[in-house]
Amino acid sequence: MNPFLIKWKPRYAIVDFRADEKIINTIKKFDIIPIKTIKCDDILEQVCGHPDMVLHPIDNKTIVVAPNVIDYYEEVFKNSGIKVIKGGKTLSRNYPNDIAYNVARIRNYAIHNLKYTDEILKYYLQKSDISFIHINQGYTKCSTACVSNDRAITSDITIYNTIKSLGIDCLYFDPRNVFLGGFDYGFAGGCMGILDHKTFFLTGQIQDSTEKEILYNFVSDSGLKIIEGSDNILTDYGTIIVI
Repeated sequence: MNPFLIKWKPRYAIVDFRADEKIINTIKKFDIIPIKTIKCDDILEQVCGHPDMVLHPIDNKTIVVAPNVIDYYEEVFKNSGIKVIKGGKTLSRNYPNDIAYNVARIRNYAIHNLKYTDEILKYYLQKSDISFIHINQGYTKCSTACVSNDRAITSDITIYNTIKSLGIDCLYFDPRNVFLGGFDYGFAGGCMGILDHKTFFLTGQIQDSTEKEILYNFVSDSGLKIIEGSDNILTDYGTIIVI
């Protein structure tokens, strides 16, 4: 199972605690309970609330969470039926010490800089018959959004070439279209993704009309409806993790 391709009725969506309130309200309209992240003080301020920096879903009932924030998520998901597993790697501020859980998934592949992938996360992915593909990029989930089992969007050219080499259709999305405060730009995976089995979610609006048309056509051709979570500029909040 690829947990970023939603084939079930979602119950929860883990969202950056700083996300626009319009985004939170849009998620609620889908009868999904938004769960705001807790700040991880040990990593960069700009990404300290990004879900994909501190946890990774194995499937729709199991998540691996960094020790830095494990207490919070154990409490949040107590009695929910969601299994929370403590990861082995405690995150710290600078790359590559902050990338252990930021793993892209497409089809039955996990794409990451495998030198730094959390070992406990690797163990559970292997149990799920996931094949690993090493690349030197570390922020692979930040950079990548699934559209279908055979289609993806990325803002990283190395990931783009890797996905294409697997025979999977991939759209390169210029990261300059994505706002992330404190950086020149954000990443595709942090501002878009599947919210339920028929909805593709954007955190805001794409300003470049040409890029917008190309992306909308790519997603629509996959049979998904696009929803803009707010009327603000497309913003990287880290992957909204739906379980």
